[in-house]
Amino acid sequence: MIFTIDEINRDPDLLPNTTLGYKILDSCDVSSEALKATFQILNGDERSSPNDTCFGFSSVPVVIGDAGSSRSAAVSRILEVFGIPLISYFASCACLSDKNEFPTFFRTVASDAVQIKALLRLINYFKWSWIGIIAVENDYGRFAIQSFTDEIWNSNVCVSYTEFISSGDARDRVSTIADTITQSSAKVIILFCGESDAFSLIQELKVRNITDLQLIASEAWVTSSLIWSNESQGILTGTIGFGIRKAEIPGLEDFLVKFHPSTSPENPFVEEFWQEVFGCEVRERDRTSPRNEWQFSGRPCTGSEDLNLTKNIYTDVSQLRVSYNVYKAVYAVAHALHNMESCINGKGPFINKTCGQRSSIVPWQLLHYLKEVKFMNRFGEEVSFDSNGDPMASYDLINWQRSADGSVNFVKVGFYDAALPEGEKLVLDERTIVWHGHQHLVPVSVCSDSCPTGTRKATRRGEPICCFDCLPCADGEISNKTDSIECLKCSLHHWSNDERNECIAKENEYLSFHDGIGITLMSISLLGACITGAVAAVFLNFINTPIVKANNSELSFLLLISLILCFLCSIAFIGQPSPWSCMVRHTVFGVSFALCISCLLSKTLVVLMAFKATLPGRYIMKWFGPKQQRSTVFFSTLIQIIICVFWLVISPPVPAKNTKYQSAKIILECDLGSPIAFCCVFGYIGLLACFCLILAFLARALPDKFNEAKFITFSMLIFFAVWLTFIPAYVSTHGKYTVAVEVFAILTSSFGLLICIFTPKCYIILLKPEENTRKHLTA
Repeated sequence: MIFTIDEINRDPDLLPNTTLGYKILDSCDVSSEALKATFQILNGDERSSPNDTCFGFSSVPVVIGDAGSSRSAAVSRILEVFGIPLISYFASCACLSDKNEFPTFFRTVASDAVQIKALLRLINYFKWSWIGIIAVENDYGRFAIQSFTDEIWNSNVCVSYTEFISSGDARDRVSTIADTITQSSAKVIILFCGESDAFSLIQELKVRNITDLQLIASEAWVTSSLIWSNESQGILTGTIGFGIRKAEIPGLEDFLVKFHPSTSPENPFVEEFWQEVFGCEVRERDRTSPRNEWQFSGRPCTGSEDLNLTKNIYTDVSQLRVSYNVYKAVYAVAHALHNMESCINGKGPFINKTCGQRSSIVPWQLLHYLKEVKFMNRFGEEVSFDSNGDPMASYDLINWQRSADGSVNFVKVGFYDAALPEGEKLVLDERTIVWHGHQHLVPVSVCSDSCPTGTRKATRRGEPICCFDCLPCADGEISNKTDSIECLKCSLHHWSNDERNECIAKENEYLSFHDGIGITLMSISLLGACITGAVAAVFLNFINTPIVKANNSELSFLLLISLILCFLCSIAFIGQPSPWSCMVRHTVFGVSFALCISCLLSKTLVVLMAFKATLPGRYIMKWFGPKQQRSTVFFSTLIQIIICVFWLVISPPVPAKNTKYQSAKIILECDLGSPIAFCCVFGYIGLLACFCLILAFLARALPDKFNEAKFITFSMLIFFAVWLTFIPAYVSTHGKYTVAVEVFAILTSSFGLLICIFTPKCYIILLKPEENTRKHLTA
């Protein structure tokens, strides 16, 4: 501050006719001392003469300080009564932005509200979701934690613990905090405290050899090299945090090394500084003296001490951060005074278009000009205050790295600028960051590991949302990104893969020609058709033999053709359903079996009526000649054809996708269209079979050498047994097995008819030709 005032006084363009002065009082980091100093400022200098032009007002129109938020709040409440502005260079508590409570407060350090946003953005950037917070127990710490808690409300960050540490805390309190750190799984800790508080905690962690922590420093201690030592570097290496923007102020280093107590005989700060650097005593205040005078004691300084030969933190100008804020604060006051002195009545921005007093500065008038101040300093940075008295916020991202000589090196690895667009506020270079333990891999701090794809988060009862279990998605649901809160349900025609991270098209299931069951059934079907064709060939070859003629060769060939159709229609049930296959499979099946049963019915009637016709006086057989037999078969089959035509016209079977029975598969099947028509087709076949069975049963014991009725009876019994068994099997199966059961029933009943009707005849024709004579049949 002294250097800046001296620089302004030498500037011919800024306050050319005014010389700035200053009064420095020490608050000793205690609010009571800060208030005491405030009243000293308000009461003025006891040695001021009655003719002093400032008489009647405070001895100073503006105060720069204090560094602490709590002390600044206490001082500001006193100064606001007199309209005296207070400009702090380091009080960052967000509470001080409340103009209703602190109307005369300004600062050149950014509010903690901005720092909190920057810290949260940094935490989210590195995906740290489980952190601990330690804060100093004052306004700075309490409001920082409150702001942080408010900011993380809608984020994925959870706080494992919050601990408060008071300045000058006893060791047992620090030990308790260390216990909490040890017990927690959080590996990232934010320290909202000052240098001394951070030092006491670091010392305790060093004693316990806790070095696996990633510390995040608040701006209050992020560049405090005093706490760095050979013992603590294992803990502090890798520390990261946002610090105030620094600047290299030309001439400041030369100004510092020229300091000497002899140049400032009345300045106690210079004397204390000299004693601290060189270990000698300039003089000591005699507290017992009425005038509180200074007396020499101890080893006196020789006066030959030279700051040029000393390198320490006080002469180090490489990290001018807080100092730069002081620099800006002094210049803000100077520009406000300059604007007030440059004001012309009638053209100024002040109330009633009048300017403030120039001869004797009134604090509340200077306050107005401070609100309006706006200038560009020599470093290209715009200095101004917003409506809350806060500056334009920007930070350097600082990383603590160990230098080759063992000292700490504060490396800038990025920055945060609140004035930039939302996605560009935080800029950092990960490659230059060194983490704790001299690692270059980003440390991990999570309560629970991320849930991989295919799983979802399930929060644990009574624990923060960052602590969760990973549950696999249910069948038909997926999660295609990590840490999914819920699983997404696949669409109707899709299903989850085995990893549950992708919806894939459901497998289409139908009785395929490439399927083992499909190949088997198709082979049996073709075999049955071939056997039936072979039987027809045998009958054709022996068409003139008595056994073929006796069993109505015309109906026998028609029955064989219908059986071939029955065998072949089962192939229509195999393969992917299509509009044509769905219509063909059921209609051909219905007509083929109706034709087959009609032929058997006609054969049975012929056998039965033939016996009746042999009785004396009976001429019934004339009504059951070949023409009548053909008509019976034709009209019996025609009825089935008519039913099928009505079915196809009104509501034909169509391909359908069934997802009812199997969630992971789509069953391709033929929807019946009209269940009533389907029942009519099946019912008509059953009706014909019932008539045939009854008539065959009546004719089974007729006195004939070769009575075909008993074989028809056996075939009908097999037919009914197969289809009655088919019904519960059909209902209880799903998918391609339903079709397989239906095909099996068709083939079984067809083979039953073929074997029962034609095996005895083929046996005689091929193996017992001597019985294939008219004499043998009529014997």
